[in-house]
Amino acid sequence: MVWGWGTAAACSLAQAGCGGKGVRLTSSLVRFKCLMVAEQPGQSGGPDSGPRPRQQINKKPRQKPQKQICKPVLEYFDERYGQELGELWDKVREVLLLPSDWQYAVLVNKFSQSVTFEQYLQSQGYYNFLPDVLPFSQHSLRCYISNIQYQFPRLQHHTDRLKEYYLLNAASLLPVLALDVHDGECVLDMCAAPGGKSLAILQYATPGHFLCNEYDSLRHRRLKQALESFIPKDLRSIISVTDLDGRHIGPRWPQMYDKILVDTPCSNDRSWLFSSDVLQACMRITQRPYLPVLQRQLLRSALEALRPGGTVVYSTCTLSRAENDDVVASVLNSYDNIQAVDLTGLARSLSDNFMFVEGVQHGQLIVPERGKCWGPMYVSKLCKLH
Repeated sequence: MVWGWGTAAACSLAQAGCGGKGVRLTSSLVRFKCLMVAEQPGQSGGPDSGPRPRQQINKKPRQKPQKQICKPVLEYFDERYGQELGELWDKVREVLLLPSDWQYAVLVNKFSQSVTFEQYLQSQGYYNFLPDVLPFSQHSLRCYISNIQYQFPRLQHHTDRLKEYYLLNAASLLPVLALDVHDGECVLDMCAAPGGKSLAILQYATPGHFLCNEYDSLRHRRLKQALESFIPKDLRSIISVTDLDGRHIGPRWPQMYDKILVDTPCSNDRSWLFSSDVLQACMRITQRPYLPVLQRQLLRSALEALRPGGTVVYSTCTLSRAENDDVVASVLNSYDNIQAVDLTGLARSLSDNFMFVEGVQHGQLIVPERGKCWGPMYVSKLCKLH
């Protein structure tokens, strides 16, 4: 099934449409969910008085039920990651076991024209960490982080207006930066839900055609809603949303795409560590060795769908070497026209805010530590030579 807007409904027509032009940005007045305009005493509240926050964002997180650590998973992690990461695992473990210290970055939606909201972020100690990331600072992607923990509300979906921001793990932007989409290119996000990276790609550049695919039916619905909440109608004509098995996309549309993101299903260490169903968590331990099989199949499908000269970015949110470097190494060993791209420069430009692991052979791995709580996030960039 293809779900899309306007002329982007048929993916088979994507190749012909990849010379698309940029979109016209909306100019409607932003209505903030978390920053409400109020009249100040002695002022009229007219158009020249300027918006003011009526309801401050909480500086302390609201009390939530304490997450319970799944002991079998922790024991498994201690054994597995203790071997793979050595002493570094102790630092990573300390952060993962304290979800109250986890933070979210604020990805600003450029289509909502939320200048006042960005000014408010800056007044609260948030800063955009991307301008120092060269050469990527020339693009419009804006993401704010802070060294002080605030509790930003998650915005509700509304059909009549766009959301001003999206909350995500800041490390999730590393695959988008590595992909480096240019205006007019044909782009595929193979495993797109819940949609944060797809949204970031559309903040970064304007593809000629953009296929957002998600096989899982529930996550597919979340993906559609995320795109509706953030993307203006005049841009939706370049977007298709499908629910295909990603392993079939390459054979179906060979050499169709210039840039492909494969943010593959993975162990997702942060959520797995706090599994509420112990029996299910233990079953996942026994099933985990089979995940790399699926991941290799998805990556091979992406490479088949890639045009010569194009790039694939493979990413996960796990520390697992078997799901990260080993998957990429296995695929590289079976192709003579695929080459890994060095991401050292990108990692160096982000090192003030992210902790990168040394010794990763085919990509970069961000791990959380005190003061840099982002990740885990593994990224590998592959180029198709011919």
